[in-house]
Amino acid sequence: MIDPLPLPDATQSDMAARPSGTQQPLQWISDVERDTGVPRATLRIWERRYGFPAPQRDERGERCYPPEQVEQLRLMWRLIAQGHRPGQLVAAGPAEVRRLSGGLEPVAARRPRAAPPLLRLLREHDVLAVQSELEALLARGGLGHFASVEVPALNALVGDAWQAGELEIHEEHLYSDCLYQVLRPAIFALQTALRPEAPQVLLTTFPDEPHGLGLLLAEALFALQGCPTVSLGVRLPVAQIAAAARAYRADLVGLTFTASLNPAHVLRGLQELRGMLPVAIRIWAGGDCPVLHRKSIPGVRAVRDGAAIPELLAEDFALPPRASGR
Repeated sequence: MIDPLPLPDATQSDMAARPSGTQQPLQWISDVERDTGVPRATLRIWERRYGFPAPQRDERGERCYPPEQVEQLRLMWRLIAQGHRPGQLVAAGPAEVRRLSGGLEPVAARRPRAAPPLLRLLREHDVLAVQSELEALLARGGLGHFASVEVPALNALVGDAWQAGELEIHEEHLYSDCLYQVLRPAIFALQTALRPEAPQVLLTTFPDEPHGLGLLLAEALFALQGCPTVSLGVRLPVAQIAAAARAYRADLVGLTFTASLNPAHVLRGLQELRGMLPVAIRIWAGGDCPVLHRKSIPGVRAVRDGAAIPELLAEDFALPPRASGR
């Protein structure tokens, strides 16, 4: 669930409107979407179809979700990504959902070989120390290694720590913000090394994808290859992506997808976008969404590993790879 950049819809007045007398804080639908990965439209559909989730309502009629429902939604979304059906999970109940989720890949199996002091620094809320730790990793291996190897491993480490209850959500968000603070200047420093023969790259995500850290990593890897890149952030409608590709004269549209997205929405959106763009404009789709690597979409290249970007640019645009350690 890494990435806090899309801000919740709730305002300070919203926060003041929470129902009184509750023992534990409730979460707004925008918070639940961000923290579980379940799109808000899906939350409403499940509520109508299955009777779950069953949010409370404040005096204005806004949905407010108890923490136990948020936790069950988070586990359900992971199980759905493994092939389970939402209706069956709702019918099975919270205890069975917890039991089933315990059979997913163990947390320890996905962690890097050695946990850096990053988790301790996050728990101590030492912002400057977290940034210094990330900057040291960047300096040690260079931007290419940092963006393609170190950060994905750290993302897994931090995400697993959050799922295991070792980190609070605000601590995970601190990690994401510190990453932006460290990566952005490194990318900006490469703007003087652009290659005129390199393709113009446009980066964004579909409307259902609220996470943008993958875009930043992709931007770093494209910048290392001298590609002029425009990143439009997250949640851009498909028609607007096509319009932006024309406006910025893009040669390549890059999109990222996290594992929690609805596979049908991913496929349909990519097919729709492909039909809106000239064949000469390439579409690359990367990220953790399993459907990208199970289904072949004509005219769309699935990118499994950011480290392969130099070779893929050579293949699609005849751009000779540049050493990416800087």
